[in-house]
Amino acid sequence: MNSRTASFDDLDRQIITALMANARTSFAEIGAGVGLSATAVKRRVDRLRETGVITGFTATVQPSALGWRTEAYVEVYCEGAAPPRRLAEVVQAYPEITAAMTVTGAADALLHVRARDVEHFEEVLERIRTEPFIRKTISVMVLSHLLPESPEAGATQPAPDGPE
Repeated sequence: MNSRTASFDDLDRQIITALMANARTSFAEIGAGVGLSATAVKRRVDRLRETGVITGFTATVQPSALGWRTEAYVEVYCEGAAPPRRLAEVVQAYPEITAAMTVTGAADALLHVRARDVEHFEEVLERIRTEPFIRKTISVMVLSHLLPESPEAGATQPAPDGPE
């Protein structure tokens, strides 16, 4: 968050909750739900954006609509101590990697990979493995999503432009 973080109160939480449920909800609708005018909601949303509490508005798209029908998580084990910034440089070169993070435990990083099919996933995995500091990988294929409305599952949410 920005160093200019202002106070964060219950009304802010209610506004954020409404936006997380549907980022296209109008300021007037949110205001009616929390007891504020549309203008007051807009001012609060603007402040929350300025201070970095709200980082953006986005559309969530079904991965299969984009041709991504295979999904896996890949544990990455590195030789020595690969710095996170080096791992970040590598993963940014792969459009199939939709999320990547350093983790605790035996693995150094965890990658979320989407691919067209198993053959495409295998090709991506082989490219990842050619990185000189990667010692090994362990992959787990996703069979189904137990929480189908989660962003990880690609739940559809109408939020391309944000509120008006």
